[in-house]
Amino acid sequence: MKLKSDYLVKPHTKVRLSHLSTSETGDFHDKDAAEPVLAKHREQLDALQDVLYASQSRAVLIVLQGMDTAGKDGTIRHIFSGINPQGCDVASFKVPTPLEARHEFLWRCQAQTPPRGMISIFNRSHYEDVLSPRVHGLIGEKTARRRMDNINGWEQTLVDNEVVILKFFLHISREEQTSRLQARIDTPGKRWKLSPADFAERKFWPKYVDAYEDILQHTSPKHAPWFVIPADNKWYRNVAISQILVDAMKGLKLEYPKPTFDPSGIKLTEESADSTAKKVEARKNRKSKDAPAVDATKAT
Repeated sequence: MKLKSDYLVKPHTKVRLSHLSTSETGDFHDKDAAEPVLAKHREQLDALQDVLYASQSRAVLIVLQGMDTAGKDGTIRHIFSGINPQGCDVASFKVPTPLEARHEFLWRCQAQTPPRGMISIFNRSHYEDVLSPRVHGLIGEKTARRRMDNINGWEQTLVDNEVVILKFFLHISREEQTSRLQARIDTPGKRWKLSPADFAERKFWPKYVDAYEDILQHTSPKHAPWFVIPADNKWYRNVAISQILVDAMKGLKLEYPKPTFDPSGIKLTEESADSTAKKVEARKNRKSKDAPAVDATKAT
């Protein structure tokens, strides 16, 4: 199952979202066929994340964007349910707070970027500051383009510091959004997700499509690519994204770090714990004594 090239947005490629399927299911006929594959991907991600966390040599930033109800929360829940929480953070970016609004727009995102060894997931992201203000006429074309240039430079800086960036646009149809909103209205346990803005924003759908197409065209360099994922079928969305993540993390070829001492031959018991610690320390001391001495007169 090879998906990366199918949904990858190549640099500076003009994207027409209306020409891209929201409902395709790849090689799968139904959810039952995809579930075992998703389960395997979860196991692989758990193992890959464990090595990432141990090595502390690389980091992974996952960006999720999409229209309202596109499934950002569900993607996180279904794909990352098996990941060790110690090695994974989720940050959500909504309307900027008064403090955030007083800073340049990338300020609030910088603090949430992953240190080496960690996976960070952005549920919405820095792209919101290009998207919504543009749709509502709060910024013009020139400012939007400048912000996209700033984003490209900022993401390059992250990549230069060993962060792998993968960005996913969850592509749903307007009809599917209608269905999901109605399901939230009809289901008491889902009504908490609703807000008046969900309904008000629907009339701006064409403008959001235009804004997203521009973002996808101008902010998908090789070092921080976008993937447009068919997301009408939630189960296929999950298996497609998880496959891309597994392939990307395998490509890092990470290994567990070697211990700072040789633990071979140690037989640990309660009685021997103290003596074992002394033996380990003694081995370290012997190694330091065996190291060649530095002639201070030749050091300069």
